Amino acid sequence: MVIFPTEKPQTAGPKKPMTCITRMTTAGHRHPVAVPQGRTRGTHPRTCLQCAHRSIRNTPMAAAVVGMLTALIAMLACAAQAAGLPSASQLGQQTGAAPQTVLVYEPHLTRDGEQVEVAYVGFPAVAVLEHLSGKDWRNRGDTVVFRALDGYVAHIPADRFLQDSAYLVFARQDNTPFAVDNIRQNQVDVPLGPWYLVWDNITNPALLAEGARNWPYQVAEIDHITLSNTALVPQGLDARFHEAVTLVRTHCLTCHKVNGFGGVKFEGNLAKIAKQTDETDFLRLLLTPAATRPGATMPALPDHLPESERHRIARIMFEYLQTVPTVPVVP
Repeated sequence: MVIFPTEKPQTAGPKKPMTCITRMTTAGHRHPVAVPQGRTRGTHPRTCLQCAHRSIRNTPMAAAVVGMLTALIAMLACAAQAAGLPSASQLGQQTGAAPQTVLVYEPHLTRDGEQVEVAYVGFPAVAVLEHLSGKDWRNRGDTVVFRALDGYVAHIPADRFLQDSAYLVFARQDNTPFAVDNIRQNQVDVPLGPWYLVWDNITNPALLAEGARNWPYQVAEIDHITLSNTALVPQGLDARFHEAVTLVRTHCLTCHKVNGFGGVKFEGNLAKIAKQTDETDFLRLLLTPAATRPGATMPALPDHLPESERHRIARIMFEYLQTVPTVPVVP
């Protein structure tokens, strides 16, 4: 994940009701809508999607932008239906299951390839998914979404949970504080609770190559969706950018978002930010964030890759973000 320190971290607060978006989307232009104080009744907010549609319908990318707006609304609707996780004691009482101890190599503590073993206590992820969403949880969508308290959002293919052993853990087995030093992000004693998704990368060492990807901590909500790339791959986007879309999703969109898709740890549309940033500065942030901005918490692009490959990845990600159209912001 890549965190751009130039953005303002998003503060915690109550979620805005979906009814506002539905009303703006379905209401006729002259129909009454929710009117903020000081606004004249009968006029739409500037972010009304019908008005946005009218303002862009004559542009070359009109169909693409309208498609991205539709995808954005669907993603917001899914977010409103996410299941909150019970506490560890509640989950044990509800399922009748006893927590298990799982030993893993903790990827956040990996330094220079040296692995550190940590024993956690928790429940098998599949058992939790079955309890929250039913035995047919696999049919609820091709992707399981984990939303964290800090705005981090992990999109993990549902099939992964049937192929590899994952656990939702809530404590360390040795009763030391449930926290970790996130070395790549220059952070110490990061709280992991209420829940932390870990994978048995000792039994299956192939998982070590993924590092801390798909290890979200501070997990508070779980959702099931069928993932759509419409927000990231609008109609008409050159096929040469498809690799860049995958890379941006992997390295950026757990904390940032593009056209509403991704994490909410930081405000702003990353595509818009890239369009307003000098290429040299943007690439430097991707490659050497700590050297560029002392104290930065964003990790650099993986340093186990050849330097030429890291530069290539950074360039094509920047070119894609410069090219993909941005959609009007829905507050």
